[in-house]
Amino acid sequence: MRLAGIALAIGLAGAASSNPHPRSLESREFFALHIDAASSPDHVARTLGARYEGQIGQLDDHYTFSLPRDQSQDFAALLDSIKTNRKLRRRSGENIASGADSLDSIILWSEKLAAPRQRLHKRAPPPTDDFARRLNAVPDKSPSALQKDVASTLGITDPIFKDQWHLFNPSQPGHDLNVTGAWLEGATGKGIVTAIVDDGLDFDSYDLKPNYFAEGSYDFNENGPEPRPLLDDDRHGTRCSGEIGAAKNDVCGVGVAYDSKVAGIRILSKPIDDVDEAKAINYEFQKNDIYSCSWGPMDDGKTMDAPGVLIKRAMVNGVQKGRDGKGSIFVFAAGNGAQYGDNCNFDGYTNSIYSITVGAIDRQGNHPSYSESCSAQLVVAYSSGSGDAIHTTDVGHDRCYSNHGGTSAAGPLAAGTVALALSVRPELTWRDIQYLMVETAVPVSEDDGSWQTLPSGRKFSHDWGFGKVDAYSLVKQARTWELVKPQAWLTSPWLRVHHEIPQGSQGLISKFNVTADQLKSSNFDRLEHVTVTMNINHSRRGDLSVELRSPSGIISHLSVARQNDDANIGYIDWTFMSVAHWGEPAVGEWTIVVKDTEVNGFTGDFVDWRFNLWGEAVDGAKQELHPLPDEHDDDHPYEEAHVATTTVQPAPSKTPVSNPDDHHDRPINSKPGEPTPTQAADEELDVVNDGTNASDTASPTSTAVSDNYLSSYLPTFGASKRTQVWIYASLAMIIVFFIGLGVFFQLQRQKRRRTSPQDDYEFEMIDDEDEMHPMTGGGGRTQRRGGELYNAFAGESDEEMFSDEEEKPYHDGLTNIPENDDEDGHLLSEKR
Repeated sequence: MRLAGIALAIGLAGAASSNPHPRSLESREFFALHIDAASSPDHVARTLGARYEGQIGQLDDHYTFSLPRDQSQDFAALLDSIKTNRKLRRRSGENIASGADSLDSIILWSEKLAAPRQRLHKRAPPPTDDFARRLNAVPDKSPSALQKDVASTLGITDPIFKDQWHLFNPSQPGHDLNVTGAWLEGATGKGIVTAIVDDGLDFDSYDLKPNYFAEGSYDFNENGPEPRPLLDDDRHGTRCSGEIGAAKNDVCGVGVAYDSKVAGIRILSKPIDDVDEAKAINYEFQKNDIYSCSWGPMDDGKTMDAPGVLIKRAMVNGVQKGRDGKGSIFVFAAGNGAQYGDNCNFDGYTNSIYSITVGAIDRQGNHPSYSESCSAQLVVAYSSGSGDAIHTTDVGHDRCYSNHGGTSAAGPLAAGTVALALSVRPELTWRDIQYLMVETAVPVSEDDGSWQTLPSGRKFSHDWGFGKVDAYSLVKQARTWELVKPQAWLTSPWLRVHHEIPQGSQGLISKFNVTADQLKSSNFDRLEHVTVTMNINHSRRGDLSVELRSPSGIISHLSVARQNDDANIGYIDWTFMSVAHWGEPAVGEWTIVVKDTEVNGFTGDFVDWRFNLWGEAVDGAKQELHPLPDEHDDDHPYEEAHVATTTVQPAPSKTPVSNPDDHHDRPINSKPGEPTPTQAADEELDVVNDGTNASDTASPTSTAVSDNYLSSYLPTFGASKRTQVWIYASLAMIIVFFIGLGVFFQLQRQKRRRTSPQDDYEFEMIDDEDEMHPMTGGGGRTQRRGGELYNAFAGESDEEMFSDEEEKPYHDGLTNIPENDDEDGHLLSEKR
């Protein structure tokens, strides 16, 4: 069906224009369109009767169009019909030729833009009542003779350098970035630009002015070239900038890469829309090398938010085309919501494969109670805690700041070490940098029970990632690093589950088997990231937890239960990510375990999931770039998934140990006690499956133990576990009845033969206390994709509430999590 005449039929007005206009949000609606490269935006605007507003940043062939609000409904309907027509033509196998004259061949993707909103927030440390008192109580940290020698050799005269323990820590030797050796060998960041995407940068500061890079800077809040801080609290970006690029002079301190340049990209001081955010993270990406982002959705333990499709496209565009194709480096702060039970896998920025996600470690090597943990965290860097914070530049000509912290401060320090590595090896790609971070990170607190030893010999912890950043090792390995081949990927079909999730100690498992032939056909060699996209319908999202178990026995806690999360939806096309399997053999059975951790009236269904492996190509010459992200398409191929249930024995509960020098208590979802692969392999998994043999579902790498369910040698009849119990109970009752009837007749016959009344027997019915009542599998419920709620009216269970307070860095039951004191009940975004 040709759609070229539809726009005329609906009578849309508005002159086409190639000149961008100021956005009139009160009177006009805005739309983002991706059009075929052979078509011009002016032609599309004339055809649609819309006004052309301009290109969307560095995204090729992506443009903004607008039209009056009273005409937007018809325009949106037109775009929906174009999407539907493309889907129908694709399903029928009809070729959608590039450059054809129909709108469905010209408009490749479209989205109505939401109004600007304040959904991103700085990730500063949570305030504490006695932080200042404890800070002032820290003993005088007189620099050691070695620190004086380093400063003298390098000509560092900055007055607070002696207090910058994160650069050189004389009080707790070894607890710093180990950067001075790299400086002494000439790696100071020269020639590299880091863009601080934040609330502005005070380029008039004497500490930042020598290294300010105006060409890479822009204010998207005020639509001007200078990202000057304007609001009273516009200090966050300046402080982060000082950590990276404070000049070596007589003002304040020095940055990690004190000869590098810093640009300011201001986005956090006013609401912005997806177009401006997409522009921001691609801004001047041939000149800006690194984008340091110390912000994200709210860290309140109940928010689950991700960038929109347009922003995701900008991130992919950055890693594919930024830095002349070597890729922009995105560094994100992990988040400060640990004391609220939050986890960085609920943040679509920090769990992106394109991000380096950085958590925090304090000056004594402790895990700060604010720093979130997750399977997507790559490394940690130093920040506030144990009575001190990061000393850096502040807004003002010569003002300094001694209380910068949170994961907001950890992220820029990691970005600064990346600048050092790029300064000695500019040809490193975005994935080379991630490899180098993994290879050179130093494990810390190795006796806390949170570490797993991977098949590669490296260690990974959900609390610490691969360990703390080591600047000297990073720079040293960067000099001789063999560049990795392009990225390859393997994507499973969508796996249909549609099964009710048992509550309490049971988990619902589903598996996908990766074969050597699949990897070969995907040109796939070394494993890097693993992502799992899933749909779960649930009436209380915070009760859910999800684990991924690899063929080698490594466990990723993709999702953890969150006490504050009362959302009456589950997971809607949500993608979780893990770096815990970096370098593992990919061949074998990968298992998802979904648990509904609380026995209560909130229930749900596991609908479907998709599994993705990301890694290095075998043959880089024939590897193509990954397509840009798109909306989720319900018209995808399905396969019936393996489904079974597993019973997990809770480990003994353990009270978390708090750091006496840290005001915050350690979050409950960061307990030690992760089983090693060997321990996990020695434990038995007992499953009762649906439609498969028990022997096929047993996994030697699972951490479950047997419970009193049916033996695996009994036939399953292709039914669910509850139905099997009902069948076998009914059969047992029938057998008992006929046996009893036979005994009755036999005794009656004997009675008639006897003449003595004393020989009579009296019979009494004996109640079967073990009789089991029939249970249904929930047939007849309609389950659909996209996170619709599971419709159940179950009352409170008589069973005891399941508590999973086990000796692990994560568990499913959260207790004693402080309530969020936000008056509105929900916060939209936050700085870190």
